[in-house]
Amino acid sequence: MKKLLFLTITLATVISCTNKEKKELSNPIDGYDVVILNGRVMDPETMFDGVRNVGIKDGRILAITKDDISGTETIDASGHVVTAGFIDYEQHGLDPFGIKVNLRDGVTTQMDFEVGALNIPEWYEKRTGKTQANFGTVAGQEYARMRVHDKMSLKGPDISMPYTLSVHRAESARDGHEGWANDPSSYDQINEIHAILDEELRQGALGIGSLIGYAGKAIVSYEMYTTQKLAGQYGRVTSVHHRFHPSATPPTEGPIGAKELISNAMTLNAPLQIHHDNEFGWWENEELLANARKQGYNVWATYYPWIAGSGNYGAAIVNPPIWEDLMNYKYEETIYDPQMDKFVTKEEFLKIAKEEPGRTLIAYSPPRKKWLPEWTKVEGFVVAGDGMPGLDKNGDFVGWDGAYEDYAGHPRLAGTHATVLRVARENGVPLMHSLSQLSYWPAKFIGDTGLKAMQERGRMQEGMIADIVVIDAKNVTEHATYKAGSNGLPSTGIPYVLVHGTIVVQNSKVLKDVNPGQPIRFPVEEKGRYQNITEKDWKEQNLIETSSLSNETLDTK
Repeated sequence: MKKLLFLTITLATVISCTNKEKKELSNPIDGYDVVILNGRVMDPETMFDGVRNVGIKDGRILAITKDDISGTETIDASGHVVTAGFIDYEQHGLDPFGIKVNLRDGVTTQMDFEVGALNIPEWYEKRTGKTQANFGTVAGQEYARMRVHDKMSLKGPDISMPYTLSVHRAESARDGHEGWANDPSSYDQINEIHAILDEELRQGALGIGSLIGYAGKAIVSYEMYTTQKLAGQYGRVTSVHHRFHPSATPPTEGPIGAKELISNAMTLNAPLQIHHDNEFGWWENEELLANARKQGYNVWATYYPWIAGSGNYGAAIVNPPIWEDLMNYKYEETIYDPQMDKFVTKEEFLKIAKEEPGRTLIAYSPPRKKWLPEWTKVEGFVVAGDGMPGLDKNGDFVGWDGAYEDYAGHPRLAGTHATVLRVARENGVPLMHSLSQLSYWPAKFIGDTGLKAMQERGRMQEGMIADIVVIDAKNVTEHATYKAGSNGLPSTGIPYVLVHGTIVVQNSKVLKDVNPGQPIRFPVEEKGRYQNITEKDWKEQNLIETSSLSNETLDTK
């Protein structure tokens, strides 16, 4: 009854708002840039679901109407769903091939909230006007630590994925020791790291990305707390691959790492995203996050719908102490090398880890087979592909013109969003719920941090930016698999994709040299907000003043 009452109030409000907006926005115009006719328009925010015509002008949706409309370009969406383009926080494959296959998967906004970047102005400048999809990034804690602990300069516009594994981490390990992943920070070093991140936030970074799960012995709890505090000072998200992920063994269970972050977020009232909550204890994490959201905190997690993950041979979580002792997994059953197209023995794994620590591997997690359908049914759970760079079996970039079959890596780069739609369909999940996971919730959570670009996306409404996908909901499916030669096969059932009102996928073909992608970024601020941490300042702020008399006595006379 409570949920029904909420829906009734919401729908009444929506109808009122929609009628008002129609008076302002649905005025007839001479002609639209693009019209999408006869499609089933679906909007998760308002729960609108009806066959309508859509008129687009100057990058925005101006009309959702039953009236006849015409435009310069026409899409017949009969028998298809028309909805907001998908938003993905975890696309590390922001190279031409990765952008291309993600568009075939319906992803109109492709961002990296995990690894992130440095040199924010240069990073955005290099990509503006040159991408088919919208793009954005957080500031990378890993890179800031590389500058401080590995003395790396990290200059230029490409301090980000897809260069991290093969270039930056390889450089940090050149002396045999990755300082960013192994060395705890002193007070002075925390200040250096935070000063770097503060400058990136000042320049418009969307938040701070942390890979503490790869540096659990280096990033002490106080550094993680103060990192979240810094992002929170700007009202921005800290997005984290958490400590102990994916351990299932006490006292290092995965949820303990998640609780560290959640407690920080709640005490600081700072936004938080937990990456790929796909492993042991995910159900506990989701309950914690849902309860925190009910109390008004902006916290959430992401998942990708695959029974295997991906990473590099040098990652601590796949080395014997965790993979064998904590997870109780065998290499020859769980670690697959896409370049060799086979599972590797422990001896092969250790050899490659020593010689090529940045090489990509696929890591199977058997319990996920049971959990995967359940993820598609969780409210507030956001889909994020965690797509890896578009490399071939020789470790070279496939490139825009390369064959889909040439990609050798995790299929989540190519097929994540269509997989969610297929699995959800096969398990009776309402389509509106799936669209919320794919577009509305990711837009809302980041929009609630004050980011206007996300307040205008993820919604199929008049006045919103026209990032749109046209979906054959009954047949949409992935084709990418773990088998060599099929890792990068594109999804089908998403024949049209528009970015900022421009068609970028037409009849299931991604158009080349059409670059309407917009930078997703906060405005640049005049001054940074970080203040150095010192032991003296902490004592002044947290300890009471004391008397000069060290031995006060009580006068009982």
